[in-house]
Amino acid sequence: MSELTELSYALDTFYFLICGVLVMWMAAGFSMLEAGLVRSKNTAEILTKNIALFAIACTMYLLVGYYIMYSSAEGGFLPNLGFLLGGENSVDAVLAGGDDAPYYSMRADYFFQVVFVATAMSIVSGAVAERMKLWAFLAFAVVMTGFIYPVSGYWTWGEGWLDAAGFSDFAGSGIVHMAGAAAALAGVLILGPRKGKYGKDGSIYAIPGANLPLATLGTFILWMGWFGFNGGSELKVSDVDSANNVAQVLVNTNAAAAGGVIAALILAKIWFRKADLTMTLNGALAGLVAITAEPLAPSALSAALIGAVGGAIVVASIVGLDKLKIDDPVGAISVHGVVGIWGLLAVPLTNGDATFGAQLLGIIAIFAWVFAASLIVWLILKAVMGIRVSEEEEYEGVDLAECGLEAYPEFSVAKK
Repeated sequence: MSELTELSYALDTFYFLICGVLVMWMAAGFSMLEAGLVRSKNTAEILTKNIALFAIACTMYLLVGYYIMYSSAEGGFLPNLGFLLGGENSVDAVLAGGDDAPYYSMRADYFFQVVFVATAMSIVSGAVAERMKLWAFLAFAVVMTGFIYPVSGYWTWGEGWLDAAGFSDFAGSGIVHMAGAAAALAGVLILGPRKGKYGKDGSIYAIPGANLPLATLGTFILWMGWFGFNGGSELKVSDVDSANNVAQVLVNTNAAAAGGVIAALILAKIWFRKADLTMTLNGALAGLVAITAEPLAPSALSAALIGAVGGAIVVASIVGLDKLKIDDPVGAISVHGVVGIWGLLAVPLTNGDATFGAQLLGIIAIFAWVFAASLIVWLILKAVMGIRVSEEEEYEGVDLAECGLEAYPEFSVAKK
């Protein structure tokens, strides 16, 4: 390598790693958001889920996930499962000791990808909150992060058949966010709603979160982490064009989030006659999810409009899913799933190389695979170990039932 090439390699590798660190910080955002939107009696358990799922995701992706996603044949449908026959099954089997990518270390690529799979699993956590057994959730995390996510990841970013068909998803509106929502939806349908959420006469009862300042902090952390999520997906920064692209991606990401906030806030005021904070927070996340599929091609104003549509969609979706008695305590299915679909469909509006046909094919394929595979896993877990806590444990809170401690013990009445 020349000195200039070595400097570019070092800079791009460093940039990629720092973006991965920002995405890792999103785990804190999901933890704070979910902890704020559940009741105080369930806070310690959901925090336990979030740190445990991150560790499981990192380990499973190291052992098999990255191998499945990036060692398989180009344009193919079935991933490489050679490790089942006694072959290598770790990240090193793919990297083969080679930091020989043209402009960054392949180990930086692995690090960036592993925090993405953790993000997909974090989406599931909030949707099944307050009534799922901790160990059933963690068992599902093993399968989701080690096998389900990597297969559809291979079809797309791993240069499989969806990539060959022209499916376009810059940073993962569908590959990460919709996939996580599909797994969450399957779990919620099997799990059922929280006790007291829906009346026999069709009434819907709000179950407020315990700590909205914490939820707001979580949203800002996610907003910040998203700059790494989308900015890192440009993959390099060491030349003029790439640097300009990164700047455009970050500007558009920020504009979309702002558009989502404004649209959700206005729609909530019109619809509910109140400036609903939880809808506004979800509006920010919806704007971010919407622009993730294509944060480079749009102008900043177009990005704001794409985010605004996402912000409006998420309000309508949360209300609609409630009417269908699909209980999602944090709105994860709406934010990441419904708006993820919108983000994918918006790509051809600004990217002339994308087509609606290829986008629809990708939406159907990813959703169908993740939902069906997750449904099977959830049903197996239900039969083998059960996935829902008892009615008494749900009433007392899963903190005590699953963790043996409470996040806010001073709020509880001591038992004699």
